[in-house]
Amino acid sequence: MPGIDECLLEAMRLPGARGAALVDWTSGLALGTVGDSPGGDHETTAAEAAELARLAAEHRAFAAAGDPGDEHPPVEDLIISNRDSYHLLRFVDTSFDSTVLLHLWLARQDGNLALARIRLGEMAAGLVLG
Repeated sequence: MPGIDECLLEAMRLPGARGAALVDWTSGLALGTVGDSPGGDHETTAAEAAELARLAAEHRAFAAAGDPGDEHPPVEDLIISNRDSYHLLRFVDTSFDSTVLLHLWLARQDGNLALARIRLGEMAAGLVLG
C-alpha cells in the first residue's frame, strides 16, 4: 500500500495533472505536495482547499440519506471547475480521524475528469498514513 509520496506521484501520472497535495483539512496544512500549485504557493493552496472542505464536511445538507450520525465527512469529493482547470478534493477515510484529503489540480484541456475522480478514489482507499 502506498504512502504519501507514492500516492502523490501516482496522481501526477494522470493525464493533465498539474499538481497534487495531501492536506489536513482541519488545520489547512499540506502534508505532502508535488508538481505546481495554482497560486504558486502550496501552503496557501492547501489552506484554501481546506476551507472549502470544511464548508462541505460540516454541513449535514450534503450527507448521504440515512447517514445522520456518521463521524466521517458527509461527502466523498468536491469538484471545482474554472475556465482552464479542475480541482478535485477527495476526502480520505482513515482509521483515526479522517481529516485529510487529496487535492488534484488538472489542466482542463488535457485532463479526464471522470478518470481522475475514479483514480483519486482508488488512491485514497489505498493510502497508508502513519
